[in-house]
Amino acid sequence: MTERPHRGTARTDLRDEEEAAPVRPALRVVHESEGIDLAAAEAAAGQFLNALGISTASESLRGTPGRMARAYAELFSPRPFDLTTFPNDEGYDELVLARRIPVRTVCEHHLLPIVGTAHVGYLPGARILGLSKLARVVEHFACRPQVQERLTKQVADWLQTHLEPKGVGVVVEAEHACMTLRGVQATGSSTMTSTLLGLLRSDARTRSEFLGLTGATS
Repeated sequence: MTERPHRGTARTDLRDEEEAAPVRPALRVVHESEGIDLAAAEAAAGQFLNALGISTASESLRGTPGRMARAYAELFSPRPFDLTTFPNDEGYDELVLARRIPVRTVCEHHLLPIVGTAHVGYLPGARILGLSKLARVVEHFACRPQVQERLTKQVADWLQTHLEPKGVGVVVEAEHACMTLRGVQATGSSTMTSTLLGLLRSDARTRSEFLGLTGATS
């Protein structure tokens, strides 16, 4: 048996522990890249257009290579953010869900747009997350050439690792320009992917609640 020193009443003990508890610093999330060379990208964009038989000599197209370079640089540059979490003082144990988070990325096979929405939910553990950070995490992984399956799993795995909740669920529904504008030209089609972790995968009731609220079927 291990003896513990007496520290007065339970209420005093709790107050002392709360006052002594260190403040957890927010995790600074920054996308690592090898740097962007806009001048080189602009020159390459001009060569690309010329190789496709599109002259950039006219007034209307003269600035297009630069605009292309800046547009793709923006698409591939997620904004840094702080992963702000707070103690789950009330012991909240129901689903937290952010629906219809905008998704904007590009297909890594054709560099054509993927546009849609993400539904991200979790069952809190010891800490809860600032709600805007769910959208920040989606943006963080979307701002790079992607496939939808990987994007969905990356968001879920990252939240499971850094938030340590009891469960995480991510559903992404998006339209792929590589399907609608070229090839099969399946205009109006969309693709849905999901990743469920922890209790959102193992507990049938919780899984059904999450999928029902997102509009997906169980």
